[in-house]
Amino acid sequence: MGTGPLYADRWISCTDTGVSVRAYYFPWGTKHIAYPSIRSVEEVALSAARGRARIWGTANPGYWASLDPHRPRKTTALVLDVGARIKPFLTPDDPGTVEAIIRERSVLGPATGEVAGRGPLI
Repeated sequence: MGTGPLYADRWISCTDTGVSVRAYYFPWGTKHIAYPSIRSVEEVALSAARGRARIWGTANPGYWASLDPHRPRKTTALVLDVGARIKPFLTPDDPGTVEAIIRERSVLGPATGEVAGRGPLI
């Protein structure tokens, strides 16, 4: 039994059992992602067409960007493969910490410490 979140910012928290993403669903529903359901996590660079300009939603049917009004000021996102058609596109305040927690709890192995490359068009 945990004492609190392993990580928490305004929109994303990591607990002992999974990742919770506030305001993922319209209008304000929270998405809970259990660690065992995460097949991979990829750290990607943001640009105007690749997520930075979009604070919520998507133009790409394969991804969904959770609400983050501060995304235009961020440089890195995490893309989660949860075995579904749509991959969550998250921009935590500390993506390295969130990626490390997900990798540890999902038994994905350690991160390389490098941003994988450009993110998807969002």
